[in-house]
Formats: sequence, C-alpha cells, structure tokens
Amino acid sequence: LEGPVEQWLGVVERRMLETLRKELAKCHTANLNPKSMKKEKWVKEFAGQLLITSGQIAWTTDCFNALAKVEKGQKNALRLLKRTQTKYITKLTDMIRKPLNKVERGKLVALITIEVHARDVVLSLVNDRIEASTNFAWQSQLRYRWDEEQKDCFINICDAEFRYSYEYVGNCGRLVITALTDRCYITLTQAMRLALGGAPAGPAGTGKTETTKDLGRGLAIWVVVMNCSDQMNSKVMANIFSGLAQTGAWGCFDE
Repeated sequence: LEGPVEQWLGVVERRMLETLRKELAKCHTANLNPKSMKKEKWVKEFAGQLLITSGQIAWTTDCFNALAKVEKGQKNALRLLKRTQTKYITKLTDMIRKPLNKVERGKLVALITIEVHARDVVLSLVNDRIEASTNFAWQSQLRYRWDEEQKDCFINICDAEFRYSYEYVGNCGRLVITALTDRCYITLTQAMRLALGGAPAGPAGTGKTETTKDLGRGLAIWVVVMNCSDQMNSKVMANIFSGLAQTGAWGCFDE
C-alpha cells in the first residue's frame, strides 16, 4: 500500500474493472461453447454477475437471429427459440435441486430469475406476432451485445446505448421484472441519454429504490442510497455530488 490512499485505492478499483472485463470475455466464450465446459461447471466457475450478463448477451443474439429469420419468412423461428429456452430453464431448475452451497444457490436463483423474464419476453413477442427487430416491443428491452473487436460489452435500450461499467456488484438477488419495471427502465435510461435525472414517485414500499438499484446492477453501476432528512443542507449535498461525480456512481436520494 504505497503512496496516498486515493492513489492505491484508485489502482484497486482499476484492477477490479480490468479483472471483471477479462473474466466476462472468458465466461462468454465458455457459454458459447457448451462442449468445452458443461453448464454445471460453468455456473460454479464464474461470478454470478458474469453468468447473468453472458446469458443476456447470448439471449439477445438468439432473439435477434430469430427475428431476422421471421423477416425472411420462417414464421416459427421465435417458437423454436422459446422451446430451447424452456429446456434451458428446466436444466437450471434440475441443477438447483441438487445439493449446493450458499454461493452457488444464490447464483442460480438470480440466473433463473433473469432467464424466466427472457423467456417471457420471447413468449410476448410470439403472442404479439412481432416480425421485425425494429419493433418497439423488442427495442424496449435491455439488449446486451459483446463487441469482439473492442472486447467490450454494450447495452442498448430504445435509442440509448451504454457501455457495461464492470463494477463488481456481488452475488446479490435480482428483481422479478414486471411490465412496470420495464417501463421504469425505459424512462430512466432515456433520461440518462438526455443527461437528465429520474424521479420515480409512488407510495412507500412499491420498489422505487429497488428498481433503480436493479437497473444499476444490470449496467454494473454502483448505486448509493441516501435516506434524506430535514438535516440535509446544501453543503452535505455538495459533498455527496462531488463523490458521485468522481466515481461515476448513481445516487438515490430517498424521501
């Protein structure tokens, strides 16, 4: 630990981002080649956050390809994709029934939560007879893609694009995504694209903070939640904003 604290902590942070980026590349390569590594081993080998991100990249690619086939006249492409996904979720649920340690179980629960939503999205695309990848029903989803040239992950939603931030968020659970969550995601990401903030409003306990935190997890951005009181003055706020601006984190100012 040499030099001033802000310097060596800065190095720790940079190493964390570099490590996650390298690991995501490895994790995604292993996910694309199931022959080289079985799913059971894949789940045990990598961090939960990377499993979810890699799964989302693969799902986005599959959906995009299926929609391209539909455009060319292969009407049942999305239905076939839904079948494949249902099989995959069944495989994950079989894995969760086996004896696992706490960390592995946590990973699988979060992975299944996200994969079930992915399957529901495909199901709604089938039911609404979506036939093009330019349709809003597909554009309004968080679409992950892996850029081979830059060895980097990007996230698109509507006409906004974000680079994956590689903040290590830990092995935490993920929210079950409802229609309302989707709408909050669209609104908040469009606000960010226009360099604005967001202010989710509603009664206590409806999940305003949790939704924001979950979107942060999806983009791998650190979210700091402050429970504000009438003691907060401009000086305290200035300090917090200074910290947020320097780390690139999001702040939730509650109440």
